[in-house]
Amino acid sequence: MRWEFGRRSTNVEDRRGTGLSAPVVGGGVGAVILSLIVAFLGGDPSVIWEQTQRPSDRPYSQSPQTQRSAAEDRMADFVSVVLADTEDTWHSLFQQQGKTYREPTLVLFSDAVESACGFTRSAVGPFYCPSDQKLYIDLNFYQDLKNRYKAPGDFAQAYVIAHEVGHHVQNLMGISDRVRGLQRQADQVEANQLSVRQELQADCFAGVWAYHADRSRQIVEAGDIDEALNAASSIGDDRLQSQARGYVRPESFTHGSSAQRVRWFQRGIQTGNPAQCNTFAVANP
Repeated sequence: MRWEFGRRSTNVEDRRGTGLSAPVVGGGVGAVILSLIVAFLGGDPSVIWEQTQRPSDRPYSQSPQTQRSAAEDRMADFVSVVLADTEDTWHSLFQQQGKTYREPTLVLFSDAVESACGFTRSAVGPFYCPSDQKLYIDLNFYQDLKNRYKAPGDFAQAYVIAHEVGHHVQNLMGISDRVRGLQRQADQVEANQLSVRQELQADCFAGVWAYHADRSRQIVEAGDIDEALNAASSIGDDRLQSQARGYVRPESFTHGSSAQRVRWFQRGIQTGNPAQCNTFAVANP
């Protein structure tokens, strides 16, 4: 991925090294893994998704300065460029619809973080909080992506950011609110199915970003798309459940199967059209 000469986003908040200790709460990809482990051990996985509402908006300037390796600084630089590229893509797409895109903030943290959605440990993985319109990531997650999930590569890492930005786009479009409203009226299986459709749409939106990143700014290199497809496949619910339990329960899926995640990312990257990402309008996403 050709990213070194890209624009850096100014919407990055660095909270690494704060030493915050917090209880586990719901969030991104890692929350799925934790909930599967809890269920496997006989516990109630719903506790993973409960959130303690204690808002925080700690500014960048209050983050303590700590010694970091060159690799850590390079990764922080990388995600800043990816975030800036998503900003360019979605500004253009919203403008075409006569709308204004509000840029999210990306928060870098280590170990645990406090957001408007509650306290979260880094084990839950990257996540988006609609209450403060911020993306949160512990950069150590990328080591897990490479080693545990066998999804290496910088474009796989960019896909993770683009997926969370996809949730921000859903929030701006009012999709997230509608999904939460429907989930409150549904049973658990139906609520899970709505969650799957929402996650698959975010995958498709990530593909839309990749389409425009390739055609407008030529940042995509040979093999990059395969890296992203591999990442999407590696974090499918069926694959994660099989690894954690040895069997699969489709009714408990919350993010979609590997095949579904790959299919919707491909739709986004093949069309570049957010209108093609309506996972709620098809019978079998």
